[in-house]
Amino acid sequence: MTAPNSTTALLTLSHGSRHPAAAASVAALTRAAGELAGAPATAAHLEFNDPPLEEAAHNLAEQGVREAIVVPLLFTEGYHQRVDVPAALAQASAASGVTLRQARGLGTGEDMARLLAQQVPEGTDTVVVYSVGSSDERANAAVADLARRVGELTGCAAEVSFATRGERRPVGPEGSQEVVVPLFVSPGLLLDRLEGDSRHTSEQPRRVLPPLGEALAGIVSHRYAEVAHA
Repeated sequence: MTAPNSTTALLTLSHGSRHPAAAASVAALTRAAGELAGAPATAAHLEFNDPPLEEAAHNLAEQGVREAIVVPLLFTEGYHQRVDVPAALAQASAASGVTLRQARGLGTGEDMARLLAQQVPEGTDTVVVYSVGSSDERANAAVADLARRVGELTGCAAEVSFATRGERRPVGPEGSQEVVVPLFVSPGLLLDRLEGDSRHTSEQPRRVLPPLGEALAGIVSHRYAEVAHA
């Protein structure tokens, strides 16, 4: 076990979003995680938002930073995590001269299950974990397992819904209290679409919780520490 170098920065890497509030939300999460980790922190994005990873790495180099730990703000081991992120890190590191070490992503493990369970208010009958969805069925299965674990922790019925599949779930029993927990780091257009969905009546209320945002700071900080202290 070695102590992290004082100049080892935390660099979060989001997928990016066209939503106008997404980048600011990621920046706030990154600041909060950096404070917990005791490390200089900055955000970067794979697409849609600025700065891209290579630009963020160049900015760190100009500040005298020679090493950064990159925490992908991704929940599953889908294509972005397995292919896009390592390729982006290699390119940005070569271009900037900054050593970029990849940490684990956010994941769907026990720490994430407990975080989601903490968001669920008392009196909830059904909790729905709402995810973007993936073309990789293993990634979707991991989210389904996460939803089951959230159900176990909360004592609620638990389901999963994938936005990109255009799923339309049946309405639950009359009077049931349903809470949707978005597996989203930041605001997104798909989440806005869900919030605007008026399929549920007032007798069958569905509460859509906000994206996780700064609540993820502890997990991001822990992912940084796993690499920094390895």
